[in-house]
Amino acid sequence: MTTTALQHKFATLSHGRTRYYEAGTGAPTLLIHGAGYFSGADNWLGNIGHFADGGLHVYAVDCLNWGLGDPFDREFSFAYLVDFIREFQDVMGIEKSHLVGHSMGGWLGALFAYESPERLEKLVIVAGGGMATRTLQSMVEFKPPAEEVIRKTARDRAEQYGLDADQLEKDYMGGLGRAETAEGFGKVMRHMTDPMTRSRYHLGRRLPHITAPTLIVWGDNDQTNDVSMGKEEHELIKDSRLIIYENCGHGVPTERRDDFNRDVLAFLKS
Repeated sequence: MTTTALQHKFATLSHGRTRYYEAGTGAPTLLIHGAGYFSGADNWLGNIGHFADGGLHVYAVDCLNWGLGDPFDREFSFAYLVDFIREFQDVMGIEKSHLVGHSMGGWLGALFAYESPERLEKLVIVAGGGMATRTLQSMVEFKPPAEEVIRKTARDRAEQYGLDADQLEKDYMGGLGRAETAEGFGKVMRHMTDPMTRSRYHLGRRLPHITAPTLIVWGDNDQTNDVSMGKEEHELIKDSRLIIYENCGHGVPTERRDDFNRDVLAFLKS
């Protein structure tokens, strides 16, 4: 995956431990994942190495109540998740960073850019949410996955990225297999999918105030967040750049990994 050493770490924040990957040296670059239960730092395993080898100091982090860290027993969503990014910066000693966000991560990244421009260098929004208040049934109807699904997901990812399958399965069962992890995630989903919450954190009025250099990346066949959302974001963020990949769905960083890695790295290094 990379010629640069990839480190698997945990950091202690106000809620407890958070898991993240770290690699490379250079400009600090945070990678923020999407909203699925199996989303997390692992979603970026196909991208971290390229960015690190290209001269970036990469941090791919599990958001609050995602992944293998300690769950936070509250019902919350956007405000807490955006502040979690700032707290992670603080704990890592990062004054400013690039931020690359996919799906939910793109929504959080745009909110972060609006709220804390002084903490941001460049922003990359990848098939991000935030321009529609509709909810996704997979989020509204969340139910904890069965044990066999967790084990299979771990082994499939281990095979995909050349990881130790036994260790990853053990990690997933010890994290994603815990009842408290699923309960914490369910609370985020209930708050995030509330129509009033989604309306309150709509990006429409915020995007024109974003001043950070911004790249927007989308697939033309995105069935989750239609490409029209990306075009609208491009129109609202002054001087932003828009890249649309043909024959690509919602999973841009994996579906078009090589193109995505090349284009994002070129933008962040320019």
